[in-house]
Amino acid sequence: MASALHHDQLPATTNFTMDSSQSEYVTLVSCDGFEFILPRSTACVSGTIRRMLHPSSKFSEGISGRCVLDDMTGVVLEKVCEYFCYNDKHKDQTNVPDMDIPPELCLELLMAADYLDT
Repeated sequence: MASALHHDQLPATTNFTMDSSQSEYVTLVSCDGFEFILPRSTACVSGTIRRMLHPSSKFSEGISGRCVLDDMTGVVLEKVCEYFCYNDKHKDQTNVPDMDIPPELCLELLMAADYLDT
């Protein structure tokens, strides 16, 4: 009987290469149903998302390009997506200004960053 791999079992340093059948975009879905569509390369800043979407993972996310994040509200996931885009925009720069983080979201964003391996 074949066993499924848990996303933590894939190497953290797996290089992300897009298969020709994979969409250039992925959808991240919050626990309250909000959907965020991002370029795959932008979302794959997250080690967890990168491993979920990797073709060899055999996860449904790797096939569908849709990741449901059951523990994240839309408000938190929106800020996470904002960070992914901010990171992508500034990836080759030095002296990057701090991103504005509302104090009331700090703890939830810290937990999200830990889970997402970001």
